[in-house]
Amino acid sequence: MSATLIDGKAFAATVRGQVADHVARLKADHDLTPGLAVVLVGEDPASQVYVRSKGKMTVEVGMKSVEHRLEAETSEADLLALIQSLNADETIHGILVQLPLPGHLNEDLLINSIDPAKDVDGFHISNVGLLGTGQKSMVPCTPLGCLMMLRDHHGSLSGMDAVVLGRSNIVGKPMAQLLLGDSCTVTIAHSRTKDLPKVVRRADIVVAAVGRPQMVPGDWIKPGTTVIDVGINRIDAGDGKTRLVGDCDFDTCSTVAGAITPVPGGVGPMTIACLLANTLTACCRANGLAEPEGLTA
Repeated sequence: MSATLIDGKAFAATVRGQVADHVARLKADHDLTPGLAVVLVGEDPASQVYVRSKGKMTVEVGMKSVEHRLEAETSEADLLALIQSLNADETIHGILVQLPLPGHLNEDLLINSIDPAKDVDGFHISNVGLLGTGQKSMVPCTPLGCLMMLRDHHGSLSGMDAVVLGRSNIVGKPMAQLLLGDSCTVTIAHSRTKDLPKVVRRADIVVAAVGRPQMVPGDWIKPGTTVIDVGINRIDAGDGKTRLVGDCDFDTCSTVAGAITPVPGGVGPMTIACLLANTLTACCRANGLAEPEGLTA
């Protein structure tokens, strides 16, 4: 392996430490405690694990953590009423509705019922529009974490050629907007892109977020490129066991890349760290205080 390993787990711990320091100062100087409310509807096992982890880390950095666990049969009207009550609660600065939701619920309607200033997932249409026009917004957590790691590794990203593999509203599109904001030349590539290997091969930065295990081989990567692998895919490891892999073939990509994130332990830990950072930012904005440096886009 020749690539530098970008340790997302260690970097996320540093970010959480910075958040905790800011929270302590908010309490001491302004008697303020950032509050995060997470709403979980139904019994999805992966969502339950994720929500538990969010709650634990929220408390660890000194924030107020509120969880609302609702039955899968919860009506849209009841969920909307809960969101409106959280919008009006001045002790809650961040609201997250855990996705996916049960099929009878309209995700777009519910996400867009969250106060945009408390939308710490950055999914509200107002925040999407603000990000797309280069204005101050709440930024989706996973792309924000990717940007933080790229800035930490490179310093300035200005003038770099970036290829984002994937065009989802959650990662691909906001990632492209953030890279544009840092003066990269950005290409969004996807399943219909002609000669995809050629497009990827010209990039100084590759962000892979397509959800296809080990789709990107090492011979698609230009020597020295920085590879940020957002994919988390479970594949058969033999003997009835499974293992997690990214969208890039780590073994071959790591021999040519200049730097690469592993899976697991790369982008994943940064998502929750950035959720906490967004909640802190939302609290500061709500109270007219300076935003924490280094924790926003």
